[in-house]
Amino acid sequence: MDWVLAVLLAAAGGLVGGLIGVGGGILYVPALTIFLGLSQVKAESTSLLMIAIVAAVGAARQRRYGNVDLRAAGLVGVFSVVGVAIGVVVANAVPERALELGFAALALYMASRLFRRAFRSPGPASHTPAP
Repeated sequence: MDWVLAVLLAAAGGLVGGLIGVGGGILYVPALTIFLGLSQVKAESTSLLMIAIVAAVGAARQRRYGNVDLRAAGLVGVFSVVGVAIGVVVANAVPERALELGFAALALYMASRLFRRAFRSPGPASHTPAP
């Protein structure tokens, strides 16, 4: 694996994800498959580990600003374990092409939602100024 390219992809993905607020997986999985040649399953697995590390750092920083609901985070985190276990079984059982197409469909759906939201007129309470 080209370590320089991997570092550049990680930095670019983190920067873009932080600036526009998208999940890292939506950026990292395609980058890992296209630029580093990983299989879809390896890219998804690698992305999950990367996201866990990045999420921990981001959550710690946001907690200092008072933006983290620990109860909600704990509840979602505990029940996500079940979803992850099911996802791993499915990812290893279906053909890689089905994973690629499913991921592409999800990425297109999320992009269309973000695009529509960007051009929708904001409501009165849609933006709160920073403290």
